[in-house]
Amino acid sequence: MDATGTIKVVCALVEQFGRVLVTQRSEHMREALLWEFPGGKVEACETETACLVREIREELNIAIAPYQRLKPVVHGYPGRTIELIPYLCHYGGGVIRLHEHRSYHWVSPADLANYTWCPADLPVVQEYLQLLKNRE
Repeated sequence: MDATGTIKVVCALVEQFGRVLVTQRSEHMREALLWEFPGGKVEACETETACLVREIREELNIAIAPYQRLKPVVHGYPGRTIELIPYLCHYGGGVIRLHEHRSYHWVSPADLANYTWCPADLPVVQEYLQLLKNRE
């Protein structure tokens, strides 16, 4: 949490074979059953990328290599504000095992619009699609 009370959260857009990893929040989490890019809260004295590598290992049992930071999104939820900091990541190996989430999918970018997203993730989806369009 920063001086304003905003919670810093990183998320990973893990890419592999032209697809990106999305996860569904469990029924026991806030924003239950909505889809998101996986990640977690940045701890004190932890870099954003170190946090992301740790969180993805803990939550999904896979290795990732962050390679590009995208534009952070500040979003107010009831009772809290988060700064969601997305990173494009290469998949680094491992077999996904869900420890917190209900489900996961490897999704083609064209299918991202078919998911019901956590509100903070929506601008990340839009930026990602624009970035891919600009690469063409």
